[in-house]
Amino acid sequence: MTIRVAVAGATGKMGQLAVRLIEEADDLELHAALDSRSSLDLMLGADVALDVTHPGASAQIVEFAAGAGIPIVVGTSGWSSDRISDISAFVRGHADAGPVLFIPNFSIGSVLGSAFAALAAPYFDSIEIVEAHHAGKVDSPSGTAVRTAELIGDARGESGPVAAPHADQRARGQLVSGVPVHSLRLAGIAAEQRVVFGGDGETLTITHSTLSSSSYEAGILLALRSAPAASGVTVGLDSLLDPGLPGTAR
Repeated sequence: MTIRVAVAGATGKMGQLAVRLIEEADDLELHAALDSRSSLDLMLGADVALDVTHPGASAQIVEFAAGAGIPIVVGTSGWSSDRISDISAFVRGHADAGPVLFIPNFSIGSVLGSAFAALAAPYFDSIEIVEAHHAGKVDSPSGTAVRTAELIGDARGESGPVAAPHADQRARGQLVSGVPVHSLRLAGIAAEQRVVFGGDGETLTITHSTLSSSSYEAGILLALRSAPAASGVTVGLDSLLDPGLPGTAR
C-alpha cells in the first residue's frame, strides 16, 4: 500500500528533506507540497499530513488536518504540554478526528538522550538543560528541551521538584516542568542539547549533537509510516520506537 503524504512547509529545510525522502521511498507518494501561500484544502485526500512549518502557523494546520480526519505528524517546535492537551481534548471530542503525532525531534539519538535523562532524573536533585540551535531558530526553548524537561519532571515523581535556586533571576533560565532551561542561538551550530546533573562530588552530562540533517531521516520515515495506524494523540518518537522507553502517549 502506498501512503500519500501532504507536506506543509515543503519549501523549508525540513520540508525539502521530507519531500526528498517521500519521493525516494517505494511505499510513499507526495500528495501535495504546501508553502505559506497554499490552501490547506490541498491536504484533502492525503493519507498522512506532515507539518514542518513554524509555531505561528502550526496550530491551524493541525486543527485542519485533525478535523478533516487526516492523520498528521507534527514536527514543528513550540508545542507546550498545555497546547497539546487542547488538541487532545479536540481529538477526544470528535469521533472522526484524525490522529495527531507530535514529534519534537526526529533524531533517534536525541530521543535516546532524552530517555537516558529521564532514567537519571530520580537520582539527582540538581538538573539543568542547555540547548543550542542555529541563529535563525525562532522559538526557545526548543521543543526537544521542553520534551526532555517534561520527561524529567514526570520521572522524578515522588522525588519532588528539581532544585532550582534563584529561579526568579532571568539569567537562571526558563523553568519547564521545574527544570531550568538555557537556550543559545548562534551561527555555526546545527543543534545540541546538554542535560547536566549535579550530585554530591560529581556531575553527569548527557549530550546529543546534530551534525547533519541526515540524522532526521529514519525518524521522519518511521513517523510517516506509523501515522495511518495511530489513534488519539501521541507525543514523542520514543512512543513509536519502544514502549519501554520513558515516553508519553496521550
